Amino acid sequence: MRRSTRARRSSGNARSKRVLAVVGTLAVFGGIVAVTQISSAQDQRRTTRAASASCVASSPGATAPGGQGSTTRTWQNGRWVRNHWGDGQMSAAECQQTNAGGAGAGTPTVACPDVKSKLPQVPDRARAEVDRNLALLDSQIAEANRRLAADGRNGGNFINNAILRPLADKRTATLNRIATAIGRGGQRPQGLDKLAQCALADNAQNGGNNGGANNGGGQNGGNNGGQTGGNNGGQTGGNNGGQTGGNNGGQNGGNNGGNNGGNNGGGQNGGGLQALAKDCTNSQLEAHNGFQNGNRCVSTSFGEVGAAANNPSLLITQFPNQVQRNQPFTLRVTTKNLVRDRFLAAGQGGYYIESSLLNDQGLVRGHFHTACRMLGSTRQPPNPQDVPAFFVATEDGKGGGQPDDVLIQIPGLPDSGLAQCSVWAGDGSHRIPMMERANQTPAIDVVRIQVN
Repeated sequence: MRRSTRARRSSGNARSKRVLAVVGTLAVFGGIVAVTQISSAQDQRRTTRAASASCVASSPGATAPGGQGSTTRTWQNGRWVRNHWGDGQMSAAECQQTNAGGAGAGTPTVACPDVKSKLPQVPDRARAEVDRNLALLDSQIAEANRRLAADGRNGGNFINNAILRPLADKRTATLNRIATAIGRGGQRPQGLDKLAQCALADNAQNGGNNGGANNGGGQNGGNNGGQTGGNNGGQTGGNNGGQTGGNNGGQNGGNNGGNNGGNNGGGQNGGGLQALAKDCTNSQLEAHNGFQNGNRCVSTSFGEVGAAANNPSLLITQFPNQVQRNQPFTLRVTTKNLVRDRFLAAGQGGYYIESSLLNDQGLVRGHFHTACRMLGSTRQPPNPQDVPAFFVATEDGKGGGQPDDVLIQIPGLPDSGLAQCSVWAGDGSHRIPMMERANQTPAIDVVRIQVN
């Protein structure tokens, strides 16, 4: 495997030199980081190998046990269940092998119109937000390339519906945020929505690709929120076809719009309470960029919250009371009001970057997480920073208003003691879904298992 990987790397020698040159330049400015994590990643958008720039060392506990891939699939009740280890972060070796294999085997990649060169003069006050969104455009392309490498063999219809169309929808929302940011300090640029559609790099830009995917002229402020139209119709599998202009709907215009830090005199909540902040305008922290780093300020809008009766709920409905060390066991998780069709890999820049979305039945679109950690004490809370002994995020394109079961296969826990195994719902960007009322219990369940 190592020899074949090196052989594929050598076949893409020119590409590797370009990546090394970028990394070397970044190192001068303060350490080696993922190219997709900084605003200068916009310089990479003309390359069709954007995914190769994201091969960085995995964070602790991010990779799958036993040498498995970052995503594993099991066949359950007539559908594939996808478990994303470590929130979908590949090991560096797996990422490099995937990219090298894609290049050597002719795997298609995504080609999108350049945005930076089409922008007017960006006001100083909008520069930071525009740079963040330009970097986000790159991470969206990288995500699409990873989907092509993993699932591109499923055919042209799958690529259009599950990869290119959702990509155009995400780009539409991001381009709208760029236009809104510029418009706050100057004249709002027109026609950026025309840059949303992408195609395969080795295909002509035919009109059928992404047909209607960027929702036409719905580029006005935050009015994309209700633009689900027929795009959510069918809500099929992992197609993500419902990711319409409402993707991040309200995140345009309303995202920071007129809030001026949220601590202005107008931040009243009706009951006389004044909000200290509603966005990151006055925050002293660095802007959050979609990767799993703390001491950052997240400017992504909360998004859509459903009615109380439609809020997600789940339960661990089957689990063992005790197991032996390294003994595989199964948790049965039953979800309700959670459509498990949205997963932006947190380890690849999809953390907290997408607003919460509802489908056309008013149900949250997302996935759920499962984690097991060992408790050193039942009298003291565990350290929050410790890496769990087991973690997956599960997304399979199913779920809905009726209870639905998913089996989570845990390969065993290596240490004796008391294990705390938890499951909790997540929206597309891993936040616990919002509830209509403050006194509702969020979609979370916990059991304790004795490991002998």
